[in-house]
Amino acid sequence: MSAVHHRTATVDGHEIYYREAGPADAPTIVLLHGFPTSSFMFRELIPLLADDYHVIAPDHLGFGHSDAPLASEFDYTFDALTEITSGLLGQLGLDRYALYVQDYGAPIGWRLALEHPDRVSALVTQNGNGYEDGFVESFWTDVWAYGADPGPGTEPAVRTALGIDAIRWQYVHGVPDPSLVSPDTWEHDFALVSREGSDEIQLALFRDYRNNRPLYPLLHEFLRTSEVPVLAVWGRNDEIFGPAGAQAFARDAKDAEIHLIDGGHFLLESHLDVVAGHLRGFLGRVLGHAGA
Repeated sequence: MSAVHHRTATVDGHEIYYREAGPADAPTIVLLHGFPTSSFMFRELIPLLADDYHVIAPDHLGFGHSDAPLASEFDYTFDALTEITSGLLGQLGLDRYALYVQDYGAPIGWRLALEHPDRVSALVTQNGNGYEDGFVESFWTDVWAYGADPGPGTEPAVRTALGIDAIRWQYVHGVPDPSLVSPDTWEHDFALVSREGSDEIQLALFRDYRNNRPLYPLLHEFLRTSEVPVLAVWGRNDEIFGPAGAQAFARDAKDAEIHLIDGGHFLLESHLDVVAGHLRGFLGRVLGHAGA
């Protein structure tokens, strides 16, 4: 099994942490994590890929082991997080890669693809939304209200997402056997979002999330014109991004492989082997393997 290295790089004055594994000359896959976690969510997937692929999994600025400047010192937007990620990939000399996106990783990944369409060899979305179809209204109503009118009337509802009960819910909802999900996951994430100043970072990103929606038509055009292969491997019981969000990729991607799995939002915690099987099959088909 390939060793996983834990590294940092300085990008625009900020220290960005990333996990790296696999042969440097193999096809590269970049793993982009969601809220409220970090590259920790890929800790078990990375070794399953690293024999054949060069794997990079960064922590977004403000998350995990990366720097987390206060929201008063840095303008946290998805544009800004993308700029940092793009800078990291540039420093690492990566000019061709597949993207694996989940949750917040999706709007960052879509921006990377639109910024440098020639660099993207494949897209993998695991509960990473790119269509209006994917939004589960009962979850997103409070987020849209807060983004449209931030203030004391709308903030309390979204602040609940930072509590341990809400974070635990993200991990276990829709999972037929919740005992498969380790409490280490939500306790790890809760500890990180509970750091001083982290709440304001997350609130800033909640406010900015509505600015991801105008990108969707651009993403769809990219899928049609680039003909980049797409794998959607999705927890079909997700109450944040519903399965219609996975199925929608077939409308625009010429080569779309879609798998709906009996799980929830953080599918890797309950169905790691299933996801890895689909992922390795897809990557082998569209990218080949190390040394191939």
